[in-house]
Amino acid sequence: MSGVARLDVALALVFRGRRLLVTRRRAGSHLAGLWEIPGGKLAPGESVEACAEREVLEETRVVVRAGARLPTIEWDYPERSVALHPVECEWLSGEGETVEVAELIWATRAELAALTFPPANRTLVNELCASGRLD
Repeated sequence: MSGVARLDVALALVFRGRRLLVTRRRAGSHLAGLWEIPGGKLAPGESVEACAEREVLEETRVVVRAGARLPTIEWDYPERSVALHPVECEWLSGEGETVEVAELIWATRAELAALTFPPANRTLVNELCASGRLD
């Protein structure tokens, strides 16, 4: 997309048992009301792994340890271009609080399949649903 800066965004794939942490975007935000995998924009000089850990903590008070990165997802929205960097994260503590999100759930495969995600996230969510890692 010409003339629009690309945003680098870390996504934290936080499994607790056979459920995945997902959050709902607040009213007034970009893609408000849609569900998403927790995460956010990388700060200058910040690694994808550090960003994933920081964003989950800031948004939900869940403490995680970043692990392996999955392939980057490039996506162009009409108003912005994003590079999503999914990171597998180990859940360490916290049930989850709605600090910077409208809602959160520890989702099963059926719940994930029924929620509405941004287009950039849909392929990843479909892959997670098909992975056999969720109840």
